[in-house]
Amino acid sequence: MDLVSTSSAQQASSSSISPSQFTYKVFLSFRGTDTRKGFTDHLYTALTNAGICTFRDGDELPVGEEIKPELERAIQHSRCSVIVFSKDYASSGWCLDELVTILQCRKRSNQFVLPIFYDVDPSQLGEQTGSLGEAFITHQKNETMEKLIRWKEALTEVAALAGMVLKNQADGHESKFIEKIVKVIEGKLSRVPLSVPAYLVGIDSRVKSINLWLQDGSSSTGIFGICGIGGIGKTTIAQIVYNSNSERFERRCFLENIGEILKQPNGFVQIEKQLLSSILNGRKVDISCPSEGMSKIKDAISSKKVLLVLDDVDHKGLVDAILEMKGCFCSGSKIIITTRNAGLLKGHRDIKVHNVETLNHIESSDLFSRHAFGLNHPVESYVKLSERVVHQCEGLPLALQTLGSSLSGQTIDVWESALKKSKTIPNSIVMSKLRTSFNSLQDDHDQSLFLHIACFFIGKDKDIIVKILDACGFYTTVGIQNLIDRYLVRIEECNKVNMHHMIRDMGREIVRLESKDPEKRSRLWHHKDSLNVLREKTGSNAIEGLVLNMPMNSAHGPSRNSDMVVLDANAFSMMNKLRFLHLGHVQLNESYEKFPKGLRWLCWRECPLNLIPSDFPMEMMVVIEMSYSRLRQVWKGAKRLPSLKIFDLSHSSNLTETGDFSLVQNLERLTLKHCISLVDVHESVGKLEKLVYLNLKDCINITKLPENIHMLKSLETLIISGCSNLSEFPMEIRNMESLKVFQAFGVPIDQLITIPGQVNTRSRLSVDGLWGSFSGSIVELDLGSCNLSDDAFPSDLGNLASLRYLDLSYNPICTLPDSIRGLWKLETLTLSYCTSLRSITGLPRVRDLLSADHCVSLEKITFQSLSCIPKRLSIYGDSKLVEIQHWYKLKPIGTVDVEMIRLLGLSDLESMEPILMHTPDAKSPLEGESMEPIRIQGLHEYGIFSTFFSGNGNEVPGQFSHTSKGCSSISFPVPILLNHKIRGFNIYSVYAWTTDVTTLLPPLIIEVNNKSTGLKWIYVPSCYGIPSDGKDMIWLSHWSLGNQFKGGDVVTVSIFTPDNWLQVKEFGVQVVHEEEEKMSKQQYSSSSRDPIYDDPDACGVNEVIGNSGGVLSELYQVRPGTYFLCGGPFLENNRYTFNRWKKDRYLSDIIGEYDEETDKEERKQGDRTLTATEEAEAESGSNKFFGCKNLVIHVLMSLVEICQNIC
Repeated sequence: MDLVSTSSAQQASSSSISPSQFTYKVFLSFRGTDTRKGFTDHLYTALTNAGICTFRDGDELPVGEEIKPELERAIQHSRCSVIVFSKDYASSGWCLDELVTILQCRKRSNQFVLPIFYDVDPSQLGEQTGSLGEAFITHQKNETMEKLIRWKEALTEVAALAGMVLKNQADGHESKFIEKIVKVIEGKLSRVPLSVPAYLVGIDSRVKSINLWLQDGSSSTGIFGICGIGGIGKTTIAQIVYNSNSERFERRCFLENIGEILKQPNGFVQIEKQLLSSILNGRKVDISCPSEGMSKIKDAISSKKVLLVLDDVDHKGLVDAILEMKGCFCSGSKIIITTRNAGLLKGHRDIKVHNVETLNHIESSDLFSRHAFGLNHPVESYVKLSERVVHQCEGLPLALQTLGSSLSGQTIDVWESALKKSKTIPNSIVMSKLRTSFNSLQDDHDQSLFLHIACFFIGKDKDIIVKILDACGFYTTVGIQNLIDRYLVRIEECNKVNMHHMIRDMGREIVRLESKDPEKRSRLWHHKDSLNVLREKTGSNAIEGLVLNMPMNSAHGPSRNSDMVVLDANAFSMMNKLRFLHLGHVQLNESYEKFPKGLRWLCWRECPLNLIPSDFPMEMMVVIEMSYSRLRQVWKGAKRLPSLKIFDLSHSSNLTETGDFSLVQNLERLTLKHCISLVDVHESVGKLEKLVYLNLKDCINITKLPENIHMLKSLETLIISGCSNLSEFPMEIRNMESLKVFQAFGVPIDQLITIPGQVNTRSRLSVDGLWGSFSGSIVELDLGSCNLSDDAFPSDLGNLASLRYLDLSYNPICTLPDSIRGLWKLETLTLSYCTSLRSITGLPRVRDLLSADHCVSLEKITFQSLSCIPKRLSIYGDSKLVEIQHWYKLKPIGTVDVEMIRLLGLSDLESMEPILMHTPDAKSPLEGESMEPIRIQGLHEYGIFSTFFSGNGNEVPGQFSHTSKGCSSISFPVPILLNHKIRGFNIYSVYAWTTDVTTLLPPLIIEVNNKSTGLKWIYVPSCYGIPSDGKDMIWLSHWSLGNQFKGGDVVTVSIFTPDNWLQVKEFGVQVVHEEEEKMSKQQYSSSSRDPIYDDPDACGVNEVIGNSGGVLSELYQVRPGTYFLCGGPFLENNRYTFNRWKKDRYLSDIIGEYDEETDKEERKQGDRTLTATEEAEAESGSNKFFGCKNLVIHVLMSLVEICQNIC
């Protein structure tokens, strides 16, 4: 299976090279002036005479030039590299660049590297002594610190490899030494790697986690499962990692197509023979029965470290056998299993499971184009057609490859015709591969279940599907799980059941092949087939389900009756086994006397009936969906429907009354959403003892609820949002102990009149009465836009102890209601569009999200404690926010501490012109809204103080020892001053727009890297100055780094711009020292203060967050010693920002290239950590504060596991 990334065809990585793509067996790296005409020439001749195709560059690279692209490609396309180290090797930057590239290939694809120490000792490489040390002294004059570090690291790494030393072998005789080199290389090349497909650019991200597992150095035997649907690339991934890692093992075996072998006579014994033959280096072994084979295999694997790959496993017995033998394998052995059935690996903690994902859109287009056009992009005239094919394939490599090859060289007319055909008759090669998973289902029960879902239920709620199919005799829950295990279906957001487009097409193709005549098939889903059968009245007992969802002629909304397809109801008379019927835009005439009586599911969108007729057979129906119907009344009188559980009449705009439901006693869900003419809900609804869900949203003409609604003992969800004319509210709702969700958005609760229980007594609903009427079981409460003011909240909300989701948006509150502070189980608090809200102070524990979007008067957010910080904060839309505790604080520059003003050399800033300033809550300039200039501000966050001011006519204050114009990095050693300690760094930058604003990203990112200690800080300012047209902006900052640096440390300060619309004209750094005695006094005087709460300027942090012990350090530490200072202390905000930028490659200069596979694994690790944290919190009691240190360790530490990819 072909897998691909976004890199171009011309720049395929070495790890993506198949055996057929290797141009050379050996790449020779050497210093020309030392050995070109002597030793290296003799070695090259010997390798060539031995039939080993060898690359040797014939040119010297001019001084100062980089390594040539053709040399990089030669290295990448060679199976192994031989490096001849001579005395002057390190004097050539070209040679050292070659060395770096070679070692990169070794890491990515396990390329074999053989160091030859011609006239130098390996120790000289590792320590850079002798002639190598002298060479580096020369290089320091001309090369950057980064390049020198890369070269030194490469020399140290290669010195540790197993190499060959001339003086230690063959008594120093070069000819004999060369013979030995050739034999070693021949031995390494003798093992032929598995053949893999040609187009494998970007396979790295999909094999990285497996390679890391194979190379983890563990002494235990490990088992790794690679799982996914057919055609997704499981075998290819296994082949790649096998080729890349087989040399690390003493014995190796790749057993391909095990599923097919097991179908053959004595298949298990054949597998055992093949395994033994590979482990015993080709020796054939006689085996009479499986048990004898197991014994011999146990003996063979006990003494050699083995890499074993079992491809296409679909037999539980084989997995059990491997688990049984696990203890017999030699330590360090690894076993990889590829399977379409993840259920085989469930419940085994010893097995690490990896689910292969489909390709993204860019990768899909790339792979398809390579097969269709021989390019990594579509030909211009075929772009739209290619997009259609790529969409249809939904990222499945097999389909992209197959369809691309079949369309290659064809005209546009042929493409159009092929695409039309594929909608009815899918590609047989793809279908055959995918059908293997269907055929492997354990019985016809699961096969029928799959076909029903593929034809009728894609995108529906799983619980609804279960109710429908259970009523048809299926064991739906276990059946769906079996389909999930085989990747035939998946459960998506909101519990929706879905499946891959190609899997769906495979299922429908199975049904199509049942008969050439549609009326003889079990299921009809295509409107043309269904329409023909109904018009011709050729239906039969074979049909179990039918879809006739006709496309509407009008662009919007329901169509007129005259636009509908009109059919006779008796066209269904011969379909006695019909269970599932989906109609849309269809009108049925005549009597329903002969209509199928066994229907379990009826979906009739835009039903044109005014009233469901009495002869319409509904007795067996479990689910009825009649949204957008023309019904004025559901039915006359009471209708006995003992099986009905779900009834959906949403958007039935003509419906005025519900009708009598007294004989529908098993009803569980009733949806009347947006029935805008509905005036009354029948009292019988209040007697439905099994009703769990009632939705009356946007029923704008309802004035009251049924008086007996409190009798609904099973009701869990009640939605009355948008019922703006509701004037009566039953106080007895408090008796509904099962009620968990109550949504009343837009209902003027302050105007409601209570129904106290006496017929003629009514009183205005009091505030306490309103809140007191809610059941203690309430989990979600939506009172948005209910005209609730500050005095509309009681002093005690103890009865809402279970509340987790509270929405108070669009209400005229000015402060956070005190009573909310007692809600210790809150997960989400929404205060958006509370335009009078001025402050959110003392926020209680909100576990997940605080949303305060468009709170235009909001100035400040604080928390009861550090433990109350939510994982996410949303503050979009202009407000007056100047402080978010533990994140940032803005102050007018004139009120900033005088010591900070002195440190930065600031003066007369108050007289400077106002500037445009971006804050976290501000709208983007992209939205076209004007911004008002503000006076110069001081920004405190993360222990960093910043200020921004216009650069035109203003010089940068202070003195800076290290400056740069045009270069993005500055490196320097920290000077040593007697009796002085380092206080921190002053950093400035001058920047301006290069074009119009085209991104939402912050304009500048600063990285401070202590090369000596490995500590690194990446700072993304939350507030920053926006340059005016034609003017520069100056950013001046002080980093209070405390004891993070000492004299002699090598420091690199870098500044990055995520996009090209901003230019950094210059920047500089100054180390700030202070006398030890003075600093000691300052530290002593501050030791009595709590640095989290007492410092009014530092916003909770006195020094830059780092390993100095700050309680917030672990939140921002994305790997040991690396701190990502961005987005505040909100865990999910941090996670989202970092992963989004990593994926979009905005920070590739800092964090390296994005790795999708590693990113997914990191997200899973983070989710697991969060889950464990929440469980721990639940055990400790949700009404208790966590200590700050414990919170950091248990709640915020997951960012460490999330962001491992930072460099």
